[in-house]
Amino acid sequence: MPDSLLVIRSGATDYELQGRIRGAVDLPLASAGITEAERAAALLSADPPRALYASPATCAAETARIVGAALGLRPRFVANLQNLDQGLWQGLLVDDIRRKQPRVYRQWQENPWFVAPPEGELLEDACRRVEPSIERILRRHPTGRVAVIVPEPLDRVVRWLVAAEPLGDLWSRDANAPMIADLPVAMQWAGADGGRRTGSRRRIPAQSRA
Repeated sequence: MPDSLLVIRSGATDYELQGRIRGAVDLPLASAGITEAERAAALLSADPPRALYASPATCAAETARIVGAALGLRPRFVANLQNLDQGLWQGLLVDDIRRKQPRVYRQWQENPWFVAPPEGELLEDACRRVEPSIERILRRHPTGRVAVIVPEPLDRVVRWLVAAEPLGDLWSRDANAPMIADLPVAMQWAGADGGRRTGSRRRIPAQSRA
């Protein structure tokens, strides 16, 4: 297992800048997102990761190509790292949902595990889709640091899976928050058999199964 996993949030698209829920809608980087990707590459240049993986989502792929070109790394794209599918919420302004559907908004803020986006993906299902891919990435690299670039808010799901970081507000984008999280690989991801994880999956909150 590597020593740490660098989780890199892809640069912004127009939807994030407008305060819209993007989910699985495939959009390119906005000009501000290109700047963010270039900034991430500059931050990584002093101590580049050994390998670079990315979601195939256009914003993540474009971010990965910018970062990879700066660091001399060829991105490897992982199909199951597509963004969280928000169904019919995609394209809506978060402020509109807050005003017009206050109950849904409150439920999503308080316990996103228990809220099913209409025609979308449960957060629990997204974790089950993403976790094996992250585990395979980690098992390929015995030491050093490995980087993965994913869209927002999937970056928070990965950080929860790997390091138990709080999910936070999955509809809120903090432009001042660091794009890169350097996460030590938790013991649950490593075993005594040369790298195969022996622990159980991180527990999904019980209420989500109600």
